[in-house]
Amino acid sequence: MTTTENPTAHASGNAATDKFKSERVSSDTSVERAAAIYKDVLGAFAEIIHKHQVTYDEYRVLKQWMIDVGEYGEWPLWLDVFVEHEIEEVHYNRKHFSGTKGSIEGPYYVPDSPKLPAKCTMPMREQDKAAEALIFKGQVTDLEGKGLQGATVELWHADKEGYYSQFAPGIPEWNLRGTIECDDEGNFEITTLKPAPYKIPADGPTGWFIDSYGGHPWRPAHLHLMVKAPGKRAITTQLYFQGGEWVEDDVATATKPELILDPQPNADGVDEVTYNFALDPEA
Repeated sequence: MTTTENPTAHASGNAATDKFKSERVSSDTSVERAAAIYKDVLGAFAEIIHKHQVTYDEYRVLKQWMIDVGEYGEWPLWLDVFVEHEIEEVHYNRKHFSGTKGSIEGPYYVPDSPKLPAKCTMPMREQDKAAEALIFKGQVTDLEGKGLQGATVELWHADKEGYYSQFAPGIPEWNLRGTIECDDEGNFEITTLKPAPYKIPADGPTGWFIDSYGGHPWRPAHLHLMVKAPGKRAITTQLYFQGGEWVEDDVATATKPELILDPQPNADGVDEVTYNFALDPEA
């Protein structure tokens, strides 16, 4: 199966929105907590409006832009780029976790990727094999360093052109997506390719937003991971590359020093890196 939609903000946004809508979520937020949050949100808006003396024209532009974001299906994109990193940080700190740090999931996660053995090569097209290879290996452990039986490492990332399968045309459905089943000690070794930095879809309202303040739409090259083990808190994270372009200036503000990889050539001249994941107990 290959995708057929055009690689535009509109198409990518609608794909991300359709995926999110299919997963309907809920929260046990109390009426009192909801009221407190809403009061502070509206109060923050009021403070900004008065501080900057927002005009009616600027207000109408905001309403128009918000309508455009919805019609382009870009709310998952905009929120994941500009808000999710703050939610993720609060979640980690509030729970007093001490395991491996997480990062944002982003809008391009697709569940139920094909299962792969502990030592594997990611699904990829013949043309992808011409890209710079990367061997990514490590171990999933508890906080004491004991390897975890039944651990899985779900990996997805962009190709060497910066495109994700299922969100760009002509790419096989599960290209560069897989769920690796670690061995009995939690070890894994994955052969894949080095992804490229990429621009978030910028020809729609998210891009217009960035242009309006003179920003840029680039994300550094990264690997997306979701790491799980029975009885442990799952981690969703991203790993970046030392010295990579945009690492210090990520549009999504999602990079962290703890999440930087520094691959080195192995005996065969292939870049290789080891990164271990320590999982907190399940809450």
